[in-house]
Amino acid sequence: MTCTNVLAYYYIDTTDMVHGAVMKTNRPVTQRQEQQHERALFTAILALRSVEECRSFLRDLCTPTELQAMADRWAVVELLERGLPYRDIHKQTGVSVTTIGRVARYLSSGNGGYRAVTDRLKLHA
Repeated sequence: MTCTNVLAYYYIDTTDMVHGAVMKTNRPVTQRQEQQHERALFTAILALRSVEECRSFLRDLCTPTELQAMADRWAVVELLERGLPYRDIHKQTGVSVTTIGRVARYLSSGNGGYRAVTDRLKLHA
């Protein structure tokens, strides 16, 4: 294998479909391994016992940009639940209308995660 081929193998992003989402990967991982990694992460999150523990864990796990993106999406969920129009949500949060639409779509017909949490926290309008 030439140097160029080695670099291409290790550094060029490829795409993989995992649970319907396009995932970037720089290493060969089987779908089963990916599912095991996801389950381990979700189990770790469930082990957290307070907001402070969760904050510390997510700050260790995520980049500031990733954490901000998740916080922005959650703010959008709360505002959508209050019935605000997309443009008002955009003005308040700075989140793009495209992202607001994506969050709204997942809130109404996604995997049920947003709905489970909004129901438990009673965030409905």
